[in-house]
Amino acid sequence: MKAWQETQLQALQTCDSEHQIFQTIVSMGAELGFDYCTYGLRLALPLSNPKIVKKSNYPTAWQAQYQTRNYCAIDPTVKHALRSSLPILWTDGLFASTSDFWEEARSFGLRYGWAQSMRDSPGATGMLTLARSDETLSETELAAKAFKMAWLAQNAHIALSRRLLPKLLPEADTKLSNREIAVLRWTADGKTAGEIASIMKITERTVNFHISNAATKLNAANKTSAAVKAAMLGFL
Repeated sequence: MKAWQETQLQALQTCDSEHQIFQTIVSMGAELGFDYCTYGLRLALPLSNPKIVKKSNYPTAWQAQYQTRNYCAIDPTVKHALRSSLPILWTDGLFASTSDFWEEARSFGLRYGWAQSMRDSPGATGMLTLARSDETLSETELAAKAFKMAWLAQNAHIALSRRLLPKLLPEADTKLSNREIAVLRWTADGKTAGEIASIMKITERTVNFHISNAATKLNAANKTSAAVKAAMLGFL
């Protein structure tokens, strides 16, 4: 590991709060030549309305407008992040289907940018965006900085998701027993309690006991919700 990598990791690991972590990331982004930085974390749950949290130093007026107009729903960089972990560069082509949104962002000084998503945390996707107002990102600059930008994106996600997930999705730290996992796995496959009892050679009452315990641990309303949560969190 190179000296700059060790310095960056040490700086992020010694931060006392998510605010301090983000400010450290902003400073690291500035060292790479970017005025603005945003980190977004999208949870997989609840399925009907996934939780999203953002840390940003974008212009306050733009942040408010983005939120009010629900631009997250049309932002091409967000759509890319949800289907790919490859880095993406802001281009006219990327925003071709959302030209009004693109022009509006540019009017706030958000003209040149780069983003990359990460998915190392179960049930969550994080994305770091680095942006600036002046000077396009040339191929030469990208070639010289690509590794450092990707490294920052990875470590920003690790540092912030570790702080945010326990508060936003405490179920992620749930400890399920092997039996609870097994009955939820069969439940997710559509098996009834009676069928699971036959498969696992235990009583139906025992199956329901394990399902009930798992649902309580996962803060789930019923066995279907428990199975979905367990699957999304990587327990199954």
